[in-house]
Amino acid sequence: MNAYDAYMNELSTQMRSELTEHDFESLESAEAVSNYMNNVAADDTTFVVINSTCGCAAGLARPAAVTVVEQNDKKPSNKVTVFAGQDKEATEEMRSFIQQVPSSPSYALFKGQELKHFIPREHIEGRDIQDICMDIKDAFDEYC
Repeated sequence: MNAYDAYMNELSTQMRSELTEHDFESLESAEAVSNYMNNVAADDTTFVVINSTCGCAAGLARPAAVTVVEQNDKKPSNKVTVFAGQDKEATEEMRSFIQQVPSSPSYALFKGQELKHFIPREHIEGRDIQDICMDIKDAFDEYC
């Protein structure tokens, strides 16, 4: 492993833990994503965070996701995350289920395998964190 890869691995471990410490399951391979998505119950809801190392992920996306999953009355059955740029195959596999313009960070909410709501990077970056939280909350309230 070269110095850059080692540095990014160390950095991403900390960023990944911001979600996994709040009970998000980290799906780190295409097989893990495929197994999860192909075996999720049809009536289960799954909140997906496509994580990244950018500033808007650190300052907005991860904190907003954690805040809403911890504080909202209605919650998804499951919470998972893939890490763009780190778990490339896992991220591509998840994006094949989302079928939206790839962006990271981003959020997806599924019922079974059906995508119910998607929040792309453009609706995260540069926005107020309370507004992002409300977008997630509204999706949870409608579909969970």
